[in-house]
Amino acid sequence: MGYLKYVAQTWKKPRENLASLWNERLITWRREPSSLRLDHPTRPDRAHALGYKAKEGFLVVRQKLKVAYRKRGSYLGGRRPKHARLTLVLDKNYQQIAEERVNDKYPNCEVLNSYWVASDSKNHWYEVILVDKAHPAIVVDKDINWICSNKQNGRAYRGLTSAARKARGLRWKGKGAEKMRPSRSASIRRKNSKQRKFDFPLNTKM
Repeated sequence: MGYLKYVAQTWKKPRENLASLWNERLITWRREPSSLRLDHPTRPDRAHALGYKAKEGFLVVRQKLKVAYRKRGSYLGGRRPKHARLTLVLDKNYQQIAEERVNDKYPNCEVLNSYWVASDSKNHWYEVILVDKAHPAIVVDKDINWICSNKQNGRAYRGLTSAARKARGLRWKGKGAEKMRPSRSASIRRKNSKQRKFDFPLNTKM
């Protein structure tokens, strides 16, 4: 594996191993725009493990997100206890939101994956790997040209990335994950359709 093994060991505890560099980076990154395209990834070990290649057609964008609770809006459907909480409970994590915002900036590319790089009390930073699926170097490459298929369109918005699959509960199988596939909403629809099927009597005679 070479030098990437030592890079991965350093990033296991970045605040301790990169103490002086860590504070300097955060001071600089706070002043940068929310989405910033990079020449090379900050964590090459993690980027290469997630499919990044240093060739044409691959992009790396660092996305900054503010860490704050999502405030719930006005009451809808009556004043019930679950409507009275101040914060809005979402099924998305910050990493998935970062992927969607980067894809908004680069609509001609598809999100391959992303990874965490830093965080403080107010912000999270993620680096998102993008692939230009119309680039000739990507179309020819057998390792990555699967992303050129129409089935992979809008991966970040459809919950097909690794971070989104984690939020959807698709990292687990078997006992306890019976209602996770193909999705939780599909499981609810399937349950309701079975209930409606047996709600009405069959072969009723007038």
